[in-house]
Amino acid sequence: MRILVADDHDLVRDTIAAFLTGEEIKEVVTVSTLDEAVQSANETGSFDLVLLDYNMPGMNGLEGLGRMKDANDGRPVAIISGSASREVADAALKAGAQGFIPKTLSAKSLLTAARFMAAGEIYAPVEFMQQKPDDETGTLTRRELDVLRGICEAKANKEIARDLDLQEVTVKLHVKTLSRKLGARNRTHVAMIARDKGLA
Repeated sequence: MRILVADDHDLVRDTIAAFLTGEEIKEVVTVSTLDEAVQSANETGSFDLVLLDYNMPGMNGLEGLGRMKDANDGRPVAIISGSASREVADAALKAGAQGFIPKTLSAKSLLTAARFMAAGEIYAPVEFMQQKPDDETGTLTRRELDVLRGICEAKANKEIARDLDLQEVTVKLHVKTLSRKLGARNRTHVAMIARDKGLA
């Protein structure tokens, strides 16, 4: 199985590619824009599955989905996002996406979803599709945003504490609060979601 992952954030792209490393997946190609994704499919042939970041350069909403489907000879193309609403997910599926993948999905679930979609099944996590809008991200304090920037720059708690003149234990508390407010399971997910929402 050949999979193409298109996302403009290095950390997200590399993490997803690492998640997808499995016995039956022979190749995972990564690119950072829609144009690169289209070019890759044109040059190397269609992929068994393409994962497109909803917010990356060139997407222009769901227009990019149509372009990619054409370039991939109509084979499965799914949308991934850390911030898109349930309404966007619905629209993507109606527009012909093979699935909708929240970036908070676990490695095991992502691998399962990839297998389903490559086999022609439609995938969208039930919990996500049933959720109500959550406006928690609008309530981040200035200090939380400072810590968030440090996380997105891949700094350790100790470095963030030094930069902000805080105790390391205080930074840990902020990281915990940020994870809760952003619905993230760990620091990597915090950074993924923050980048996707344009918070850092």
